[in-house]
Amino acid sequence: MEGARRGVMEIGRRALGLDVPAADHTVAVLHSVDTDRPGLDRRETLQLMRIRLLGATGVVIMAISALGVGAQPVHQNPTSGLRVLGFFARAHTSTLAMCLIGTVLVIMAWLLLGRFAVGGLGGNPQHRLSRSQMDRTLLLWIIPLSVAPPMFSNDVYSYLAQSEIAARGLDPYQVGPVEGLGLSNVLTNNVPNIWRDTPAPYGPLFLWMGRGIAELTGDNIIVGVWLHRLLALAGVALIVWALPRLSRRCGVAPVSALWLGAANPLVLFHLIGGVHNDALMLGLMLAGVELCLRALEDFPSFDRKAWALLVFGAVVITLSSSIKITSIIALGFIGMALARRWGNGLRGILCAAGILGAIAMATTLFVSTASGLGFGWVNTLNTASAVRSYLSLPTAIGIITGFGGVLLGLGDHTTALLDITRPLAEVVAALIILRMLIATWTGRLHPVGAMGVGLGALVLLFPVVQPWYLLWAIVPLAAWANRPAFRVPAVVISVVVSVLVMPRGADFYVFQIVESAIATVIVGLLFMFLTRNVLPWRKQPGVSARSQRATPYGVSS
Repeated sequence: MEGARRGVMEIGRRALGLDVPAADHTVAVLHSVDTDRPGLDRRETLQLMRIRLLGATGVVIMAISALGVGAQPVHQNPTSGLRVLGFFARAHTSTLAMCLIGTVLVIMAWLLLGRFAVGGLGGNPQHRLSRSQMDRTLLLWIIPLSVAPPMFSNDVYSYLAQSEIAARGLDPYQVGPVEGLGLSNVLTNNVPNIWRDTPAPYGPLFLWMGRGIAELTGDNIIVGVWLHRLLALAGVALIVWALPRLSRRCGVAPVSALWLGAANPLVLFHLIGGVHNDALMLGLMLAGVELCLRALEDFPSFDRKAWALLVFGAVVITLSSSIKITSIIALGFIGMALARRWGNGLRGILCAAGILGAIAMATTLFVSTASGLGFGWVNTLNTASAVRSYLSLPTAIGIITGFGGVLLGLGDHTTALLDITRPLAEVVAALIILRMLIATWTGRLHPVGAMGVGLGALVLLFPVVQPWYLLWAIVPLAAWANRPAFRVPAVVISVVVSVLVMPRGADFYVFQIVESAIATVIVGLLFMFLTRNVLPWRKQPGVSARSQRATPYGVSS
């Protein structure tokens, strides 16, 4: 009996990672330390300029096609009735082909840019582009999409309606757009039917900012959309600020992290083009993590300034969770890092949890009360689960199994199966996150890497996974996971999802999608053939720039 008890305890400790040697930690194989590399030579700089132009051409084509196949508003459409600009809305097949071609050109440019950022996805390139070259490229690709109509999603119109409900003094966590604004309201008419009767699933900080936008713009949809896009751009700016600093702490090249985490097509298409509040959530979360790690790692003695940075960083992380609750997980990894610095075993964990928990509770209480929105958002966190998302692993398993039951004549039990697979997936995700927290506490994993893996488990096992949810894991992991075991799947998933998601705003027939896809394949192959000698489609051996000694990146900002 005693032997069985010890065996169970040993298995439990092993499962949680308490007795796993550092070299035997499976997740650790995703990370290695990058080495510094020389800058691009003249030939490579010329190729970079062509790649930059290729990506800019793609996003411009996408921005123009958004006039026809983007998520244009039902009312107040500025191109409606115009002879030239309105043409794109009348020629759906041609405009869809334009959008797909632009999408593929951007993806091509991003993959080619990776030649000078990460080399062959798993190692260091012979030469690496500079931070300023990466920033200019990213800015050039962002500008066209930042002024284009929304694409790939109609969520921004739900933001406008829910914000207007709050501006009218109603509770957006109790009433939906139809009940709060009326079915004939121009803001309600732009909300997808599935969300017209549902309350807001977002945190009080986001609706507080949205209420301010609603009070400024009223029923002006176009100005409201652009102001919400400014919030998304602010979030992307925070990502660009925090990601290189976090990557240096992990020994990863900053431009490599920016290439995968900020220049990623999913960021361009969905956070900026789709105007999703996930951009602000991710930006605030990463900025808060950087501030906290600066307090924990850059101060030999934990003085008053370090405490101020830690408290401020914890507040910023909590603010990000007041947009979407998911990011509160980051505070747990900061708490484990703090407990590791203090030592004292379990007592250190409890002290760190008490301090950071008090900061989080005080910040959330302030936002919820100062905004006047209260705590109704706690009851609407599960609103999105009404959607069956095939990107969600437990949902896909439940749907496929249910469909198999129908084929076998056993009846459709999909709903019952989802009631089983989704809770089981949540338990597995919780166990993985717990293991990552312990790995942070024991020092086997850097907090950034452990947090990214934990968020990755949450995303893959979440009941609902939208394409941009994948960025919850890809963006933080870009600062730590630089081995092929992560980068190759992350790149493949980013490319496949970016291509498969159709632009919103119009219903397409199968023949329109097929014809557009054929045109895209022809244009893509022809372009690759014509540029085979001027763009680095194949790895080019030999360097002409003077080599310099390879040194590892530092681990402090």
